[in-house]
Amino acid sequence: MTDNTTNKQVWLITGAGRGLGLDIAQAALAAGHAVVATGRNPQKVAEAIGQHDDLLTVKLDVTKPEDAQAAIQATVERFGHLDVLVNNAGNFYAGFFEELSPEQVRAQVEVLLFGPMNVTRAALPQMRKQRSGLVMSISSTAGLTGIVFCSAYSAAKFGLEGWMESLNLEVAQFGIKTMLVEPGFFRTELLTDDSTIYAEPQIDDYAETTRKTVTEWKGMDGQQTGDPAKLAHALVQLAALPQPPLRFAAGVDAVATFEDRGNALLEQANAYRELSSSLALD
Repeated sequence: MTDNTTNKQVWLITGAGRGLGLDIAQAALAAGHAVVATGRNPQKVAEAIGQHDDLLTVKLDVTKPEDAQAAIQATVERFGHLDVLVNNAGNFYAGFFEELSPEQVRAQVEVLLFGPMNVTRAALPQMRKQRSGLVMSISSTAGLTGIVFCSAYSAAKFGLEGWMESLNLEVAQFGIKTMLVEPGFFRTELLTDDSTIYAEPQIDDYAETTRKTVTEWKGMDGQQTGDPAKLAHALVQLAALPQPPLRFAAGVDAVATFEDRGNALLEQANAYRELSSSLALD
């Protein structure tokens, strides 16, 4: 049934059936908002979240633009508007660049960059019509600084960062806000076998480091210090602000990454300042 009179904030969350997406859905519902929880298997999403009057579960594969269009249409038909879009769905292709296949690299970018683009492209006409809305994309500290074994993942997240920064400049005139979230290490399901695909070892020069890295990361799964439930509640709080931050450093380790990145850029800018500043036409 369509509810065009509701004053509730309406959230659409991708990848809401597990991990951080599930925590965000539960936090938004607990705060009194309506939630459209999406995933490739909406039945599993519904089972994970449980029954709620203000919950709608919808099938959405973010790599399929037609799914995105249908999800936005279902949202507006049920709740009348859309206030917060959370681009959360993701996976992780881990490995050295030389050992990741071209297909794997493309698949990574397809999910982490083109996926959010597909859903946001479908949502923007409704937000422009409303002259309001927030597009929140879950990035990573790997979107700010390169990490060994994360070349494909970082490539996609760096792309997400640049796209979101530019998008903000384009849509602010319509009252639409954007927010990038850069989590450090949180106890989500990113490092589980369901989410992480490791490159097939093929090159002897990388073999020992690959073995150590995979062992270390598998041991890290379930031991990360960040609490995704706390992060989810923080995001609900930030989304309610008149002006949410353009970037949010999620976790002590993320704050350190922000600081290190900022200092490194300043150092690089100053290292060859004289040469950099001498390149104008005479």
